[in-house]
Amino acid sequence: MKAMYKSELARLAGVSSNTFRRYLNSRREVLAEMGVKPRAQTLNPKAVKYVADDYNINVPDEMQ
Repeated sequence: MKAMYKSELARLAGVSSNTFRRYLNSRREVLAEMGVKPRAQTLNPKAVKYVADDYNINVPDEMQ
């Protein structure tokens, strides 16, 4: 996985940015342990993998 914008992940999940933001807020503590700040625009690779697995997002190979 590589770092990705939150908006990219929301698009891949098929939800609005606001819906995705609410989901991320519900996982704030876990993401903070991974070094993700609440106002960050991007998620680091470890956080991308966690979110993709948890939210069941299919990340295309060319984005990994």
